[in-house]
Amino acid sequence: MINLLSNLKIAVPEKIFIKDPESSDLGKRIVEHSILLIDDIGFDSFTFKKLGAKIGSNESSVYRYFESKHKLLLYLTSWYWAWIEYQMVFETHNIPDKKEKLYKAIEVVTRTIKEDVAFTHINEVVLSRIIINEYSKSYLTKEVDIENKEGYFVVYKRLITRLKEMLLDINPDYKHPSSLASTIVGGALHQHFLKEHFKSITDCHTYDSTTNFFKDLAIKTIS
Repeated sequence: MINLLSNLKIAVPEKIFIKDPESSDLGKRIVEHSILLIDDIGFDSFTFKKLGAKIGSNESSVYRYFESKHKLLLYLTSWYWAWIEYQMVFETHNIPDKKEKLYKAIEVVTRTIKEDVAFTHINEVVLSRIIINEYSKSYLTKEVDIENKEGYFVVYKRLITRLKEMLLDINPDYKHPSSLASTIVGGALHQHFLKEHFKSITDCHTYDSTTNFFKDLAIKTIS
Protein backbone atom coordinates (compact mmCIF):
# COMPACT_ATOMS: atom_id res chain seq x y z
CA MET A 1 0.00 0.00 0.00
CA ILE A 2 2.81 2.44 0.81
CA ASN A 3 4.37 1.77 -2.60
CA LEU A 4 1.01 2.43 -4.25
CA LEU A 5 0.50 5.70 -2.40
CA SER A 6 4.05 6.84 -3.18
CA ASN A 7 2.97 7.25 -6.80
CA LEU A 8 -0.05 9.37 -5.87
CA LYS A 9 0.10 13.01 -6.95
CA ILE A 10 -2.17 15.44 -5.17
CA ALA A 11 -3.62 17.77 -7.83
CA VAL A 12 -3.64 21.51 -7.16
CA PRO A 13 -5.24 24.02 -9.60
CA GLU A 14 -2.50 24.97 -12.06
CA LYS A 15 -3.30 28.70 -12.08
CA ILE A 16 -2.12 28.95 -8.48
CA PHE A 17 1.54 28.34 -9.33
CA ILE A 18 3.91 29.49 -12.07
CA LYS A 19 5.92 26.27 -12.07
CA ASP A 20 4.71 23.06 -10.46
CA PRO A 21 6.77 22.65 -7.26
CA GLU A 22 6.28 18.89 -7.50
CA SER A 23 8.35 18.91 -10.71
CA SER A 24 11.74 19.54 -9.08
CA ASP A 25 13.73 18.99 -5.91
CA LEU A 26 13.93 22.76 -5.38
CA GLY A 27 10.17 23.08 -5.68
CA LYS A 28 9.63 20.34 -3.12
CA ARG A 29 12.11 22.02 -0.76
CA ILE A 30 10.22 25.30 -1.18
CA VAL A 31 6.98 23.58 -0.15
CA GLU A 32 8.59 21.60 2.66
CA HIS A 33 10.36 24.54 4.28
CA SER A 34 7.57 27.05 3.70
CA ILE A 35 5.34 24.84 5.82
CA LEU A 36 7.92 24.67 8.60
CA LEU A 37 8.67 28.40 8.45
CA ILE A 38 5.03 29.53 8.40
CA ASP A 39 4.35 27.26 11.36
CA ASP A 40 7.35 28.77 13.18
CA ILE A 41 6.83 32.50 12.58
CA GLY A 42 3.27 32.79 11.24
CA PHE A 43 2.06 33.73 7.77
CA ASP A 44 2.12 37.50 8.40
CA SER A 45 5.85 37.43 9.21
CA PHE A 46 6.69 34.93 6.47
CA THR A 47 8.55 36.25 3.39
CA PHE A 48 10.21 34.69 0.38
CA LYS A 49 13.48 36.28 1.49
CA LYS A 50 13.32 34.40 4.80
CA LEU A 51 12.34 31.22 2.98
CA GLY A 52 15.23 31.59 0.57
CA ALA A 53 17.63 31.91 3.48
CA LYS A 54 16.20 28.71 5.00
CA ILE A 55 16.67 26.66 1.85
CA GLY A 56 20.01 28.21 0.87
CA SER A 57 18.66 29.75 -2.33
CA ASN A 58 17.94 33.18 -3.73
CA GLU A 59 14.58 34.83 -3.09
CA SER A 60 14.18 35.04 -6.85
CA SER A 61 14.19 31.25 -7.14
CA VAL A 62 11.00 31.09 -5.07
CA TYR A 63 9.33 33.60 -7.38
CA ARG A 64 9.90 31.20 -10.27
CA TYR A 65 7.33 28.92 -8.62
CA PHE A 66 4.91 31.37 -6.95
CA GLU A 67 4.22 35.00 -7.78
CA SER A 68 3.40 35.88 -4.16
CA LYS A 69 3.20 34.41 -0.68
CA HIS A 70 -0.57 34.56 -1.01
CA LYS A 71 -0.39 32.19 -3.98
CA LEU A 72 1.90 29.93 -1.95
CA LEU A 73 -0.68 29.84 0.86
CA LEU A 74 -3.36 29.01 -1.70
CA TYR A 75 -1.17 26.17 -2.93
CA LEU A 76 -0.65 24.76 0.57
CA THR A 77 -4.34 25.00 1.47
CA SER A 78 -5.43 23.46 -1.84
CA TRP A 79 -2.94 20.63 -1.39
CA TYR A 80 -4.27 19.99 2.10
CA TRP A 81 -7.91 19.86 1.03
CA ALA A 82 -7.07 17.63 -1.94
CA TRP A 83 -5.23 15.29 0.45
CA ILE A 84 -8.25 15.25 2.77
CA GLU A 85 -10.54 14.61 -0.20
CA TYR A 86 -8.41 11.67 -1.30
CA GLN A 87 -8.64 10.16 2.18
CA MET A 88 -12.40 10.67 2.25
CA VAL A 89 -12.89 8.91 -1.08
CA PHE A 90 -10.45 6.12 -0.22
CA GLU A 91 -11.88 5.41 3.23
CA THR A 92 -15.57 5.56 2.30
CA HIS A 93 -15.78 3.91 -1.13
CA ASN A 94 -16.42 0.37 0.20
CA ILE A 95 -18.93 1.32 2.90
CA PRO A 96 -22.48 0.37 1.82
CA ASP A 97 -24.33 1.69 4.88
CA LYS A 98 -25.17 5.37 4.31
CA LYS A 99 -24.96 6.43 7.94
CA GLU A 100 -21.70 4.62 8.51
CA LYS A 101 -20.31 6.19 5.32
CA LEU A 102 -21.28 9.67 6.49
CA TYR A 103 -19.70 9.05 9.88
CA LYS A 104 -16.44 7.95 8.25
CA ALA A 105 -16.42 11.05 6.03
CA ILE A 106 -16.98 13.29 9.05
CA GLU A 107 -14.17 11.50 10.85
CA VAL A 108 -11.81 12.21 7.95
CA VAL A 109 -12.55 15.96 7.85
CA THR A 110 -12.59 16.51 11.62
CA ARG A 111 -9.97 14.21 13.15
CA THR A 112 -6.57 15.21 14.50
CA ILE A 113 -4.08 14.79 11.66
CA LYS A 114 -1.34 12.17 11.64
CA GLU A 115 1.68 12.26 9.34
CA ASP A 116 1.30 10.50 5.98
CA VAL A 117 4.45 8.59 4.98
CA ALA A 118 3.45 8.74 1.31
CA PHE A 119 4.59 12.37 1.04
CA THR A 120 8.06 12.73 2.51
CA HIS A 121 8.47 16.44 1.69
CA ILE A 122 5.24 17.48 3.39
CA ASN A 123 4.65 17.21 7.12
CA GLU A 124 0.87 16.94 7.25
CA VAL A 125 0.75 17.43 11.02
CA VAL A 126 2.48 20.79 10.72
CA LEU A 127 0.46 21.69 7.63
CA SER A 128 -2.77 21.00 9.52
CA ARG A 129 -1.72 23.56 12.14
CA ILE A 130 -1.27 26.11 9.36
CA ILE A 131 -4.73 25.30 8.00
CA ILE A 132 -6.25 25.70 11.48
CA ASN A 133 -4.45 28.98 12.15
CA GLU A 134 -4.08 30.58 8.71
CA TYR A 135 -6.64 29.13 6.28
CA SER A 136 -9.01 32.11 6.51
CA LYS A 137 -6.23 34.36 5.20
CA SER A 138 -6.38 32.53 1.87
CA TYR A 139 -9.92 33.77 1.16
CA LEU A 140 -10.57 36.81 3.38
CA THR A 141 -9.19 39.12 0.70
CA LYS A 142 -10.53 41.71 -1.75
CA GLU A 143 -9.66 39.37 -4.62
CA VAL A 144 -11.64 36.36 -3.35
CA ASP A 145 -14.42 36.61 -5.95
CA ILE A 146 -11.95 36.87 -8.82
CA GLU A 147 -9.88 33.99 -7.45
CA ASN A 148 -13.00 31.91 -6.96
CA LYS A 149 -13.94 32.43 -10.63
CA GLU A 150 -10.41 31.40 -11.57
CA GLY A 151 -10.94 28.10 -9.76
CA TYR A 152 -8.51 28.59 -6.88
CA PHE A 153 -10.97 27.12 -4.35
CA VAL A 154 -12.31 24.30 -6.49
CA VAL A 155 -10.79 21.54 -4.33
CA TYR A 156 -12.29 22.88 -1.09
CA LYS A 157 -15.69 23.33 -2.75
CA ARG A 158 -15.53 19.82 -4.20
CA LEU A 159 -14.85 18.39 -0.74
CA ILE A 160 -17.87 20.22 0.66
CA THR A 161 -20.00 18.90 -2.21
CA ARG A 162 -18.96 15.30 -1.51
CA LEU A 163 -19.98 15.67 2.13
CA LYS A 164 -23.24 17.39 1.12
CA GLU A 165 -24.15 14.45 -1.12
CA MET A 166 -23.61 12.00 1.72
CA LEU A 167 -25.97 14.03 3.90
CA LEU A 168 -28.60 13.97 1.15
CA ASP A 169 -28.16 10.23 0.75
CA ILE A 170 -29.54 9.87 4.26
CA ASN A 171 -32.22 12.55 4.00
CA PRO A 172 -32.92 13.79 0.45
CA ASP A 173 -35.49 16.27 1.82
CA TYR A 174 -33.06 18.11 4.10
CA LYS A 175 -33.08 21.73 2.95
CA HIS A 176 -29.64 22.95 4.03
CA PRO A 177 -27.07 20.26 3.06
CA SER A 178 -24.42 22.64 1.71
CA SER A 179 -24.64 24.84 4.79
CA LEU A 180 -24.33 21.86 7.09
CA ALA A 181 -21.43 20.35 5.12
CA SER A 182 -19.47 23.61 5.12
CA THR A 183 -20.25 24.10 8.81
CA ILE A 184 -18.79 20.67 9.63
CA VAL A 185 -15.57 21.28 7.70
CA GLY A 186 -15.06 24.88 8.79
CA GLY A 187 -16.33 24.24 12.29
CA ALA A 188 -13.82 21.44 12.81
CA LEU A 189 -10.97 23.89 12.15
CA HIS A 190 -12.51 26.30 14.64
CA GLN A 191 -12.91 23.63 17.33
CA HIS A 192 -9.30 22.53 16.89
CA PHE A 193 -8.25 26.18 17.26
CA LEU A 194 -10.32 26.59 20.42
CA LYS A 195 -8.87 23.37 21.84
CA GLU A 196 -5.38 24.88 21.57
CA HIS A 197 -6.04 28.50 22.51
CA PHE A 198 -9.46 28.94 24.22
CA LYS A 199 -9.99 25.70 26.10
CA SER A 200 -12.72 27.10 28.34
CA ILE A 201 -15.18 27.64 25.47
CA THR A 202 -15.06 24.22 23.84
CA ASP A 203 -15.90 20.72 24.99
CA CYS A 204 -13.67 19.12 22.33
CA HIS A 205 -10.59 18.27 24.37
CA THR A 206 -9.90 14.60 23.64
CA TYR A 207 -8.54 13.00 20.47
CA ASP A 208 -11.94 12.07 19.05
CA SER A 209 -14.23 14.61 20.72
CA THR A 210 -14.35 16.97 17.71
CA THR A 211 -15.33 14.09 15.46
CA ASN A 212 -17.97 12.85 17.91
CA PHE A 213 -19.43 16.35 18.23
CA PHE A 214 -19.90 16.78 14.49
CA LYS A 215 -21.23 13.24 14.00
CA ASP A 216 -23.85 13.98 16.65
CA LEU A 217 -24.62 17.40 15.18
CA ALA A 218 -24.99 16.07 11.64
CA ILE A 219 -27.22 13.08 12.33
CA LYS A 220 -29.52 14.97 14.70
CA THR A 221 -29.80 17.89 12.29
CA ILE A 222 -30.79 15.83 9.24
CA SER A 223 -33.00 13.33 11.09
